[in-house]
Amino acid sequence: MHTVSISDLRANLLAYMEKASKGEHITVTTNGRVLATITPPMDKRESAKRRLDELAATARIHDVTSPTGAEWDVMQ
Repeated sequence: MHTVSISDLRANLLAYMEKASKGEHITVTTNGRVLATITPPMDKRESAKRRLDELAATARIHDVTSPTGAEWDVMQ
């Protein structure tokens, strides 16, 4: 993580944006106080895969092919 003052960010914005696009996190400060954090763009494909993996870990699949033994109204 890199910390930069707002005035330095303004003077070198393109350079800091390039660093962020390469994966670096940048904290922007003003008068010693954190103003913002610039983070790299999120990889949507990787994020979606991670979420699906989380769901798959908790999913339960029961017997879906055997008869239930109960008649449904739609079967009459």
